[in-house]
Amino acid sequence: MTIAASKPSQPTPVRTTSTVAASPASPSTGTPWRAYVPLWLASAPAFMLFATLVFVPLAMTLVLTFYRFDPSSGPIAAFQFGNYVEVVGSPYYQTIFARTFAIAFVTTVACVAIGAPEAYVLSRMRDPWRSLFLLAILAPLLVSVVVRAFGWSMLLNTNGLVNQAFALFGLGPFKLEYTSFAIVIALVHVMLPFMVIPVWTALQRLDPQTEQAALSLMATPWVTLYRIVLPQVMPGILSGSLMVFGLSASAFAIPGLLGGRRLKMAATAVYDQFLGSLDWPLGATIALLLLAANLAVMLTYYRVLERRYARSMG
Repeated sequence: MTIAASKPSQPTPVRTTSTVAASPASPSTGTPWRAYVPLWLASAPAFMLFATLVFVPLAMTLVLTFYRFDPSSGPIAAFQFGNYVEVVGSPYYQTIFARTFAIAFVTTVACVAIGAPEAYVLSRMRDPWRSLFLLAILAPLLVSVVVRAFGWSMLLNTNGLVNQAFALFGLGPFKLEYTSFAIVIALVHVMLPFMVIPVWTALQRLDPQTEQAALSLMATPWVTLYRIVLPQVMPGILSGSLMVFGLSASAFAIPGLLGGRRLKMAATAVYDQFLGSLDWPLGATIALLLLAANLAVMLTYYRVLERRYARSMG
């Protein structure tokens, strides 16, 4: 009689389901806002310093523009738009603003025409010549703007070296000092490094093989420069021209020293109203309108060139 051996029964595993509470930092729910609290607390001192140094003075200047000026008692708290009406509707201030932006535009064009080729030549140099020329480009930044302005004043005055050079050919003397020409020349000298450095930085990211490939496909050097190099350095030209235009439009020392008392720009007009006439509300209005106009021109220029650059890059 055969007895079948039965297998010992194995214990059935018990499945335990544990309920895990969803963590607030799980991917399904996203990072909680409490995770960013340390970052906010860490950046709070820097933000407070930035707000104190930038936003608070701008807010005080904006409030001051609505004050009324009394020659006998000074600024009087009021809410009126008389200062804006006076600046916008006055042909005198219209001429000042037109001259300011015209000089800034000419300075920017001159810096692009000089700085972009200079940066291209600088990028093709080898050490130690590149280091020497880069030092020569950055050297004006080591000298005070006032010192440079006085140097140009000595060169461009009636008895300066420029008129002495003209006298050797029987020409002159010419009135070069206290003119728009003198302001543009000095501003180009001061602002040129702000154009060369961004363009040179953009050229450092340019692959030299792209130029060699274009030349190997029988493209002329000018076509290669226009179709290959220029579109890739446009971001550098854009950033440099924005810096040059903004700094030139708000320049004070050079227009004040080389423009004289009659050739006014917006920054010197603000100085005259604050320290000459003591009309602080009107000076604050000129400064705020200069800031707004400068931002409007720069943002428009940025949008136009950005779209054109995007189309050229496909």
